[in-house]
Amino acid sequence: MRKLKDALTDVQGIKVGHAQDIEALTGCTVILCENGAVVGVDQRGGGPGTRETDLIRPLHHVKEVHAIVLAGGSAYGLDAASGVMRFWRRKALATMCASRVTHCPRSNFI
Repeated sequence: MRKLKDALTDVQGIKVGHAQDIEALTGCTVILCENGAVVGVDQRGGGPGTRETDLIRPLHHVKEVHAIVLAGGSAYGLDAASGVMRFWRRKALATMCASRVTHCPRSNFI
């Protein structure tokens, strides 16, 4: 039996990674959900920087996601979810058909 760490990664199928650029004062955290996960969002504030978060609002259609990206508000942070989408495409978890498109919501923090 594996030892639990009281962390998000205690959940089977969840992986978390982080990268940062100290000189540029930016970073990115990715939560991978290998088997998909049911998620929701409550977005507040006047200037959110998001991608696909409208799809996971309670009354919308998307049933699961395979990753969540939390990134800085720079131009690089805004595109961080694209790298995660490429990762899943390489792993062949996403196919471009209506029944199986991997969604990767992203939100920035400034």
